[in-house]
Amino acid sequence: MTTVLDRYGPARYRRDDGDGSVQVKLDPAIRIETAKVFAVYGKGGIGKSTTSSNLSVAFSKLGKRVLQIGCDPKHDSTFTLTKRLVPTVIDALESVEFHSEELRVEDFVYEGYNGVMCVEAGGPPAGTGCGGYVVGQTVKLLKEHHLLEDTDVVIFDVLGDVVCGGFASPLQHAERALIVTANDFDSIFAMNRIVAAIQAKSRNYDVRVGGVIANRSAGTDEIDRFNAATGLQRLAHFPDLDEIRRSRLKKATLFEMEPTPALEAVKAEYLRLAARLWAGTEALDARPMKDREIFDFLGFD
Repeated sequence: MTTVLDRYGPARYRRDDGDGSVQVKLDPAIRIETAKVFAVYGKGGIGKSTTSSNLSVAFSKLGKRVLQIGCDPKHDSTFTLTKRLVPTVIDALESVEFHSEELRVEDFVYEGYNGVMCVEAGGPPAGTGCGGYVVGQTVKLLKEHHLLEDTDVVIFDVLGDVVCGGFASPLQHAERALIVTANDFDSIFAMNRIVAAIQAKSRNYDVRVGGVIANRSAGTDEIDRFNAATGLQRLAHFPDLDEIRRSRLKKATLFEMEPTPALEAVKAEYLRLAARLWAGTEALDARPMKDREIFDFLGFD
């Protein structure tokens, strides 16, 4: 087993999660055992943070205790929940020279709208360390402070397309992976790669594809056609509304915005999605396409 060490810990371990892959190894001691855990993936800029934050609020409106973990160095996943860019786990660890035993809960966990608890994992400086290690340290800290024992739902909001084991590490903790996509080629292409990553992780972990969330799209025809061909299923559809765009600018979740008929319909869809996920979704046996196949399928010559 080959290990690479840096100031951010054991960055890489050889794993059998995928052919020729170099993956972050999950320490069995830091598994999330009691809460329902969802990992939200999708193309960069597709609205994962907006989707994750409003889904977190929807779960909280159903009376669930919710923890949202942002897994992007940009650390803005919980921005609309907390109304600010909160310090990251990496910031907190650096402040105590990586002596995690010196940290308090309030150093890295912040309460957001309607009681949603918020954590931003952050990331190592560009070009150094491993994002997977940061996610692992975040979960370890949460367990050490017994925060996961009082949590019903954990949502990992993960940065765009899965290109390495570090970015895929939230899949080691999740029960279901949710994919956010728009009704266009680039989004669907990224979704196809994410499905392949989930399949690789499912060989050694419990995670399975839970379904697809259509976002920022008037229609869903291409999404639905791709889903039918690959064994995926659409769980929800959120249109491209100006109110949703403005909510980000106002540092607010959709549940705090001035109500309009269109916005009320979107909020109802989030509540319906949360109830469906809480009740449990079937594990989808999706079959990702090869790159050339998906180009041909979506109509490109």
